[in-house]
Amino acid sequence: MRPVGSLWVLLFLWALPVDGQTVTEADEDLRSGNYEDAERSFRRALRDDPSSLSARRGLIEVLATTGEYDDARSVALEAPEPVGIANSLGEVLVLSGKLDEADAAFRRAIDGNAPDALTAEANLAELLFNRGELDEAMRRFDRFIDVYNAADGRLRAAELVAVGRAMSYLGRTTPVLFHDALKAYDEASGVDPGWAEPLVRVGALFLSKYDSQSAQTEFNKVLALNPRHPAALLGLAEALEFDNAPGASNVLNRLLEVNPNHAEARALLAAQHLTREGHAEARAEAEKALGVNPNALVALTALAGSHMLAGDDADFREVRSRALTINPRYAALDATLAELSVRTRRYAQAVTRAKAAIELDSASWEAWGLLGLNELRLGNIEVGNAHLERAFEGDPYNPWFKNTLDLLDTFERFESISTEHFELFLHGTESDLLATYLAPIAEEAYDSLSRRYGVEPPLPVRAELFPSHADFSVRTLGEPGLGALGVSFGSVLVMDSPGARELGDYNWASVFWHELAHTFHLGMTDHRVPRWFSEGLAVHEQRKARPGWGHQPDIPFLRALRDGDLKKVSDLDDGFMRPDYPQQVIFSYYQASLVFQVIEERYGFDAIRNMLEGYRRGETTVDLFESVLDKPLEEFDDEFDDYLKTRFSGPLRGLVEVGDPPGATANTSDLENFVLGNPGDLVGRLRLGAALIREQRFDDAKPHLDAALRIFPEYGGADSPYWYLAQIHRAEGDLERAAAALERLTDFSESNYAAFVMQADLLEQLGRPEQAARSLYKAVLIWPYDIDLHLRLAELHSQVSFFEGAVRERSAVVALNPTDMAEALYLLAVAHQDAGDRMSARRAILQALDLAPNYEEALELLLEIRAGR
Repeated sequence: MRPVGSLWVLLFLWALPVDGQTVTEADEDLRSGNYEDAERSFRRALRDDPSSLSARRGLIEVLATTGEYDDARSVALEAPEPVGIANSLGEVLVLSGKLDEADAAFRRAIDGNAPDALTAEANLAELLFNRGELDEAMRRFDRFIDVYNAADGRLRAAELVAVGRAMSYLGRTTPVLFHDALKAYDEASGVDPGWAEPLVRVGALFLSKYDSQSAQTEFNKVLALNPRHPAALLGLAEALEFDNAPGASNVLNRLLEVNPNHAEARALLAAQHLTREGHAEARAEAEKALGVNPNALVALTALAGSHMLAGDDADFREVRSRALTINPRYAALDATLAELSVRTRRYAQAVTRAKAAIELDSASWEAWGLLGLNELRLGNIEVGNAHLERAFEGDPYNPWFKNTLDLLDTFERFESISTEHFELFLHGTESDLLATYLAPIAEEAYDSLSRRYGVEPPLPVRAELFPSHADFSVRTLGEPGLGALGVSFGSVLVMDSPGARELGDYNWASVFWHELAHTFHLGMTDHRVPRWFSEGLAVHEQRKARPGWGHQPDIPFLRALRDGDLKKVSDLDDGFMRPDYPQQVIFSYYQASLVFQVIEERYGFDAIRNMLEGYRRGETTVDLFESVLDKPLEEFDDEFDDYLKTRFSGPLRGLVEVGDPPGATANTSDLENFVLGNPGDLVGRLRLGAALIREQRFDDAKPHLDAALRIFPEYGGADSPYWYLAQIHRAEGDLERAAAALERLTDFSESNYAAFVMQADLLEQLGRPEQAARSLYKAVLIWPYDIDLHLRLAELHSQVSFFEGAVRERSAVVALNPTDMAEALYLLAVAHQDAGDRMSARRAILQALDLAPNYEEALELLLEIRAGR
């Protein structure tokens, strides 16, 4: 019976129309990304039946998907019945930039009531929108509401997608309709679960509403079924770029392998090049897209961006004019370039471009938001707030707008304190305390940097310190989650106050110096300095300011150097903008700082100043290494790599792979056995020394800690040998050596609060109150909220007759709202009296007496003040 059954199956298949069977198989190949097989099957079906509408549409879709636009157009024009294929022809003509012909094709499909007439209606409305005929486009989109309501659930999947597209456009003036767009796409997926288009549209909608994670989920659903789907690959790349996550370039390369003529992919690659000074590369990508589609607005935007960043004003205006000839209302060009300006830290330029976008389209809520956010970055708080309110009215789903507006509502709780060059914007709960320390540090930094660079930035410099890290992040980006400690927008600095972090997390004074250095670098270059150059130079300035300040080498950095995981100097911008792994950003700060240490040592600081001046003129990093250092950048790459390997040759030898040492909590005997077999292993020596310290075996620990220092003498991490040796020496009563070990430790660590306090204890015991006070002051620059520390520091300053310092510390105690405020004010009055400031002393003593009228010592001091004694 089995052979007979097989015979019946064969007879059944032979009875099927060849066209239907072949087209079904081709559709399956198309949906799974087997485009080559799909093309062969569709062509075979058309040879067998040239009138097959499904085969012709399928072949056109395959050819359009793979970038064969001319072939797709030819296949469409060969159709014996043009109405049924007119919409597909129009879609291909749009991709080729033949917009008038596309318009006519869509209208032919609509007027002829083609099977896909509703899709043609959506395509025509989108085309009109993209040609600047916004009112007509929106009228056409508006009809889809009636179409959907009248259909009563009888729409096909493609028609539901057309409805969703219309709702997405209508949402720009009626935001609630975004929900209807999502509903239509979900219904389309329900009608045709295997079709990728609704999922791609949902992903794009999520991304347009700033939910990149949900967007990636949708795109990955598509890519799980078809890893070569161009629209899903583009959406995923855009989402990764949105998140500043690695991998976008790889995804775009996968897309271009499928469709080398994809204009949006070329434009996104161009934008990536532009953030790393790749103006020529960006232009090349844009021109490739324009060679296929001369009316590709995204490619013209990228081309305009390359001219804008290069300072080619005439070429910029010419390209922008070309785009506006195609679409006179094309606000997206200027809005995109405003965002590009932000990514390259040109905030005033972002304001200019955002204003231009709004002039073209007053409903460009993105442009209103960019205008408001960047006015805030320039310190124009009131006008920025007003424009951000306008943006949020139009786009209430934008989290950046809402978060920033919520933050601005809290600004009434801050206080502004003016100094010679600064406006300090500090939260009222800590303004008195922080101003006491920040004002002199700020002025010292300003004087130092202005002398060093020979320029002054626009004044006053506004410095905003936030006691909440989330608030600092929102002020910077519009959303929580920023990993940085501070940001400079030029003459506006924003950063965490020390209270936004845990004790010992960071040195706020060092970070302030870093951010102020950016103010000078941005000002000198008209904000044209690349990110890597400015960041590295700012860390270099930190180390010039104080020993131990700025990023320092650590073991993970050495491992990255050993394993070849650091960027070349020529690629260092990617270390900040598109890191391959999270720690690469931190490594790039330190690595870039060493570039400037090398340049200053070998070429002098004038070379650095000349490079900054070159950036202002529009020169690139490649140009400046040639013109200022007389060295090709590629040659400097090799020399710097040799420098790193020579400088860290000792610790690198201590990290030779010989098998991982036992873990930090391993049994001491296991560590001893490992070190016995690997005496040059840095990590093994560190772990064994720490384990022996925990067991109080100080004499046994010292040789291993000394060996670790010989291998890596610059190591100032939490488990630095200097820290452990200081504890050993103190326990043995050798206070001099303990203090010396801590001095070395703090030469390589700016935020080790415990080390500074312990060093002060030791120095005080050694009878060196002035040095002890300096150590405690360094601790204040990490954590200024410890009243006891300020009391100790006040006593030390008085002991060495540094009465101005005593006044500062007594003022800090008062600012911290001590339990006995009357006594704190009395002691502040004493300090003022000692410093010779009777007026301030009188003011403080009267405040004390307001709180405690019978305070005997205060009354006596008041009499002395009045007597002029």
